[in-house]
Amino acid sequence: MTTDPAVLLTDAAGKVHAPAQGTVRIVSLVPSLTEMLCDLGLADRLVGRTGFCIHPRDIVRQLAKVGGTKDVRIEAVQALAPTHLIVNIDENRYETVEALARIVPHVIVTHPCTPEDNFGLYRLFGALFGCEAAAERLCDELHAALGAAHALRDRLPPEEVLYLIWREPWMSVAHDTYIAATLAAVGWHNLSGQTALRYPTVDWADPRVQRVARVFLSTEPYRFGEQHLPEVEALAGRPASLIDGEMCSWYGSRAAAGLRYLAALRQALAAGAVRP
Repeated sequence: MTTDPAVLLTDAAGKVHAPAQGTVRIVSLVPSLTEMLCDLGLADRLVGRTGFCIHPRDIVRQLAKVGGTKDVRIEAVQALAPTHLIVNIDENRYETVEALARIVPHVIVTHPCTPEDNFGLYRLFGALFGCEAAAERLCDELHAALGAAHALRDRLPPEEVLYLIWREPWMSVAHDTYIAATLAAVGWHNLSGQTALRYPTVDWADPRVQRVARVFLSTEPYRFGEQHLPEVEALAGRPASLIDGEMCSWYGSRAAAGLRYLAALRQALAAGAVRP
């Protein structure tokens, strides 16, 4: 672990921040990180969130909504007079963040791409908001979850899978996304194809589809359900299963729980304990 303050306080945009002083008012535009702020003991400093920030429910329902992750109402953010704004490179529009940077003193840019990236995220927020002990507890939990996931990955043969996030057009995720990296932690490698798109469309005629062990239908952002399984199995000619999208895509304090979920799912599928 580094103890260099400049390293600890550097965000994903390369900006070095000073530890927060005085009254702190945070608006979070990132659902995963709204949850993490609460788990770090910072709920009383949160004043605003997006409509997609739904965890923890008993806390976020008391916070002002400022729109969605992609359609933030700038005037609503300004009215809350935040000292800090939490954003993410993938989830928020660059133009919106640029506009908000002119009215919010401190904009914290995040971009975790692998489960391991959460260590730096925890320590950034810990150093920034004076909750280092809570951040280290999250680090310990993640370290244990990663160890268990990697042990399972090393014990079972690797499997290629297809992870679906949308229907008509059918869409998956690229190999360099957080979702793909989280799946890989337990030995599942998502079929992404040769594309620069982060969310490529799926060609059911692609012969590589026949090589995947199974197709996963995520519960978010498209709300796949049991009724979609026969349709996908007919299209892919492969077994299909539902998978909890939050557990695969939410980083921050959800990372360890997500890895435990995936490890348990992989074990259950390998043992034939759940629908293949």
